[in-house]
Amino acid sequence: MQLGLIIEIKASHIMTNRGLGCSKFTFAVYLANTPNMLEYQDITGVNSLVSGEVNAIGQACGNGWRKVFNVYAKLLYALNPADFDFAQRAPTWQKYRDGYLLQAGSATALLFSPPELDVNTQTIHIICGRTYAKQLLASGELQVNLIWLDDEFAIDKTNRLIVCPYFDYRQLSNIKIERLSVMLSQLVNTIKAL
Repeated sequence: MQLGLIIEIKASHIMTNRGLGCSKFTFAVYLANTPNMLEYQDITGVNSLVSGEVNAIGQACGNGWRKVFNVYAKLLYALNPADFDFAQRAPTWQKYRDGYLLQAGSATALLFSPPELDVNTQTIHIICGRTYAKQLLASGELQVNLIWLDDEFAIDKTNRLIVCPYFDYRQLSNIKIERLSVMLSQLVNTIKAL
């Protein structure tokens, strides 16, 4: 009886990534909310988008979601090409957003579930928003040792996790995108050095 109980408890703690993007992602961004469209409400895995779907979500769900996708693409495009190859896939961040972001083979994901951290992988994790990160910590869904660099940015190098402002132009301005880009390069180079 006790053995069965132990197995049941362990099975209940198995998490599954839920969101949009490449199922073999190495670059994951975490948001608290899903797009307000019926087809995205009961996501049980990581579903790749197809060409035109980012635009369709933006059209159906409004400017907030357009900003999320735009900032995500701008960030990937701003990353140092010596550390990340996202910008090499398209001539502009807009073309990257429309042709690669969150699609099969892109290695990118936008997840609506808590991060599944594994120190044995090279996956980069970015939680959008201090409030969401603190909610995950308070609920026990996230167990990390964050070092808060200021009111907006935090890092856990061991788990390759960064907390940054929400993906919105006002909260994550171009200057802050550049700062996040530098932090990500430093994080990747720290990983390479280990």
